[in-house]
Amino acid sequence: MIEITPAAQEYFGKLLAQQDAEDLALRIQVQHPGTPKAACDLQFCPDGHQARDDRSESFEHFTLYVAADSVTWLEDALIDFEAEDTGGQLTIKAPNIKGDVPADNAPLADRVRWVIDSEINPQLASHGGMVSLEGITDDMQVVLRFGGGCHGCGMADVTLKEGIEKTLKGQFPEIAGLLDATDHATGENPYY
Repeated sequence: MIEITPAAQEYFGKLLAQQDAEDLALRIQVQHPGTPKAACDLQFCPDGHQARDDRSESFEHFTLYVAADSVTWLEDALIDFEAEDTGGQLTIKAPNIKGDVPADNAPLADRVRWVIDSEINPQLASHGGMVSLEGITDDMQVVLRFGGGCHGCGMADVTLKEGIEKTLKGQFPEIAGLLDATDHATGENPYY
């Protein structure tokens, strides 16, 4: 299931030995599985804090608990540690956690949502913002709703026209335009 390289096993063993706790293990779970926002959450797990249905994997210096709902998403995952002069870099490669890009013949809403989640929202997140797909009208207008720092932001129209619209129309020429369904007057924490 999850491959942990010898270097990563050694790193975890040393890390756990430095903690002031007995019977300390590790636990991994996938957050937002099957979406572009999917990420691995790896934490210390004191004895008794694992879930009853967690899958347990024993290694020489530690035990790794895998959340039951994450097992299929972590198929073929690799955890590695690369030592460097300044410490090192732990990497978790889990090729299945984000799911699959919708096929070219998938509904337009699914393909647009994927691009919003995988390309547009990560950029908006730097300003504490995000956008979600409300729907697509019969005349091919994509209806979006801004949230977070984009809700009430004075630059939302520029973001919509110069950023989001160019990205979506560039990938989906059948889109006629974009509509903003957000009531920006109610925004409580706009970026601008």
